[in-house]
Amino acid sequence: MTADDSYGRLDDDDYPAYTMGRAAEMLGTTQGFLRAIGEARLITPLRSEGGHRRYSRYQLRIAARARELVDQGTPIEAACRIIVLEDQLEEAQRINAEYRRAAASEAATTDAPPDSA
Repeated sequence: MTADDSYGRLDDDDYPAYTMGRAAEMLGTTQGFLRAIGEARLITPLRSEGGHRRYSRYQLRIAARARELVDQGTPIEAACRIIVLEDQLEEAQRINAEYRRAAASEAATTDAPPDSA
C-alpha cells in the first residue's frame, strides 16, 4: 500500500494507523499499559511488516476506557473483563431491540383489518 492509498483509510476506525508510542502518547499512558491490555486480550494490535504493534482508533477507544477504569483503582484484569462484559451487554441490548421491532411489525401486520375488495 502506498502513502496515497492509505489517505483514504484515515477515516476507517479499524485501520491500524498508530504506532505503540503514538498510541501511548495520545492516551497519556505507557507502552507497558498497552502491552498489558494486549496480554489480557482486550485488544490485539496488528503488526507492521517489521513486527511493530499498530493500533486503530477503535482500539484506542477501548484502551482509553480501560485506562479510565484503572485510574479509578480497578485492577487491569478486572477492567478488561468489565469492558468485555459491557460490550456483550450492548450487543445483547441491540439484538433485543431488533427482536422487539420485528415483533411489533409482525403484530401490526396481523392486527390490520383485511382489505374489503
